Amino acid sequence: MVIGLFCISGCQIQTNKDYQNNQVVYLNLWQGINPPKNRDVFNKLVDKFNQSHPDIQVKSIFSGANNPLAKILTAVVGNSAPDMLIFYPQLTGQFVQLEAIKPLDDWFNQLPIRSDVISTLLPELKLDGHLWSIPYSTANLGIFYRPDLFQAAGVTETPKTWDELRAVAKKLTIDKNGDKRPEQYGILLPLGKQEWTVFCWFPFLLGAGGDILDDNYPNLTNSGAITALKFWENLIKDGTATLSPPERGYEEDAFISGRIAMQITGPWTYITTSPVKYDVFPIPANINRATTTGTGNLFLMKTTPEKEKAALKFFEFVLSEQFQTEWAIGTGFLPVNIKSAQSQEYQEYVKSKPWLKVFLDQISVAGSRPILAGYSRISDNLGRAIEETLLGKSSAEVALQAAQKRLELIWPDRNF
Repeated sequence: MVIGLFCISGCQIQTNKDYQNNQVVYLNLWQGINPPKNRDVFNKLVDKFNQSHPDIQVKSIFSGANNPLAKILTAVVGNSAPDMLIFYPQLTGQFVQLEAIKPLDDWFNQLPIRSDVISTLLPELKLDGHLWSIPYSTANLGIFYRPDLFQAAGVTETPKTWDELRAVAKKLTIDKNGDKRPEQYGILLPLGKQEWTVFCWFPFLLGAGGDILDDNYPNLTNSGAITALKFWENLIKDGTATLSPPERGYEEDAFISGRIAMQITGPWTYITTSPVKYDVFPIPANINRATTTGTGNLFLMKTTPEKEKAALKFFEFVLSEQFQTEWAIGTGFLPVNIKSAQSQEYQEYVKSKPWLKVFLDQISVAGSRPILAGYSRISDNLGRAIEETLLGKSSAEVALQAAQKRLELIWPDRNF
């Protein structure tokens, strides 16, 4: 039924207005871009491509917010996949196993604008030595803060290390009536087992020199992982961090109301459109500076040689300075094209939003989450360990050890 619905919505009907001999190539692109404002920006850019490429017509189809992954996988298994797909890169391994996508190495290596693409964004999109998608959008995580609350607490500098972050969070936690329930907390930590929680924790993992893989095998008990989760555990024990509602760590209500002074999030946040005064500082360092990329990527699905060739024309447009400048200014995401980032138009935009420079400067230290086929199971178990730690059910070390044991039962031969 799902496959049928997508066929009805996505199939193209050729008319007499088409070029003779069926010269027009029609392409379906599924995307789940939100909020609608960003989707409008994207669709206007698709229209520009269609106007400049009368022989290629791309139809942008919103795949919906209601479990789009299930729809996508159903369509792939049922041989009803779109020609192009926008989704997050952590699905790459699964698509490779299903033989649903095309590698892009040969095309990208010959691409005239290859050197314009920010090279540090590409490792997240590579698996088994091949490039499997392109970045159409990027961002990373920083810490938004309330300057008014910093000033009221006597905090004059933003923290640059974990120790400083912990100390600042203590100063910003205020119990006005002495009932041991602060009216204001230093920082919000995301509660939940799902990907947002793992995503927000990852900069601390990377900053502690940790990883979650050892030769493509889960390794959640390395010293970096334990150190990173212990840091979050200590913020809770200090009483300076409060937890978000379950699986809603991205919501900004507590920040806007002044209940928290700091929140881990990215440039897409609604904080930037709120009436409160805000600013941003980079994720503080432990062993090294680090953050995590939030990359939107574009997959080339296996269809026909004619459609795949036409789709790659659209891919080149997406990576172009024109697309990236308009997309970045229209949505607040960061451009993936160096010339776009350096363009006068974008630089004028950054002058009007100087906090964006924090995220632009962090691109060079941004790491990424794995994209191998087993990542979802690793993430599920890691998210469970983080949640158990934040709720005080287990220590960081015990929770990670339990998660590791669960994963080893699934992969006892160290082979995904």
